[in-house]
Amino acid sequence: MMLNPRMLALIRKEFRQMLRDRSTLTLGIILPMTLLLIFGFGLSLDVKNVPVALVLDEPSPVTRDLLQTLARSAYFSPSLATSWQEAEELIIGGHCQAVVRCQSNARNGSLHFQILVNGRDANTARIMGSYLEGALQRFALQRGTPASFQSSRSAPSFGQADLATRIWYNDAMESRYFLVPGVIVLIMTLIGSLLTALIVAREWERGTWEALTATPVAKYEILAGKTIPYFFLGMLGLFLCLAAAALIFDIPRRGSLFLIILDSAIYLLACLGLGLYISAVTKSQFLASQIVIVISFMPTIMLSGFIFDLKSAPLIAQYLACLFPATWYVELMQTLFLAGNVPELIITDSAMLVLFAVFLLACACTKMQKSLE
Repeated sequence: MMLNPRMLALIRKEFRQMLRDRSTLTLGIILPMTLLLIFGFGLSLDVKNVPVALVLDEPSPVTRDLLQTLARSAYFSPSLATSWQEAEELIIGGHCQAVVRCQSNARNGSLHFQILVNGRDANTARIMGSYLEGALQRFALQRGTPASFQSSRSAPSFGQADLATRIWYNDAMESRYFLVPGVIVLIMTLIGSLLTALIVAREWERGTWEALTATPVAKYEILAGKTIPYFFLGMLGLFLCLAAAALIFDIPRRGSLFLIILDSAIYLLACLGLGLYISAVTKSQFLASQIVIVISFMPTIMLSGFIFDLKSAPLIAQYLACLFPATWYVELMQTLFLAGNVPELIITDSAMLVLFAVFLLACACTKMQKSLE
């Protein structure tokens, strides 16, 4: 498609209007970077420095060694409790999140561990319980003594085990490694859908749509004039996010940078099409912004796999998530950043993004009638 003089004039007009509007630049540049810093530094699913109460029924070298072992770990912040009742009071009062009692058998030298975990947050409780069991298992192996475990999550287990664990793709076990790519998806959705949802509605509210319909421009020329400036703004936001991910958060990138940029551009076109369609239908900036938040921004957070694993969600939620382009884009970005170029996932996700982009842009072009009705 050639850029004729009418289309170039519309693009220049939209660029100038975008540069004069401080709220657009704030939503397009400042707010995305703020979100990236807040989510990157403030949001973490890692469990570290967990306050743990170690019950000291009677002083023993084993208990002192265990206290030192837990203190050397980055995951625990241990303290001593003189009795099980005192430990229960600490966990009820919120002063600690887990309680460990260690008892040794004088006859065979075996160790018995009892673990109590605060289960108000089920996911955190599972992680804390697993971390504690692993740390106590390693402690028993280092001493060369058999150990048994009893926790609130399972029946007692006995014996020794030699465990060798490898973590693929995120060996540092940092939650920001998959959260930051998800935040990039959130930012692209914000720029693409929310900003463009206000464009046509703003023209209707200001009464300038009448002047536009009186010109000889075609519908596709109006669509290009409204889309291209915000496409460049979105790509600028993407490059700022990629620079921050590499320089500030030190996020590894194992996949192709070209594929990241290409698929991000396709997703941005899908968001632009959705925003323009909503704007053309509602003809109200307030209503358009509310609809975008409900059908685009919130699903990106809740149903895309950005924070919650979709595989653990109900089956109907998994099928519903497939109706949103953000779901495919999140999987694609996390794959390209952490796993690398995986052809099966990349081809599938990219094809779905292309379908969404073509469909939504076609809907937006169809709805842009040169009419005042």
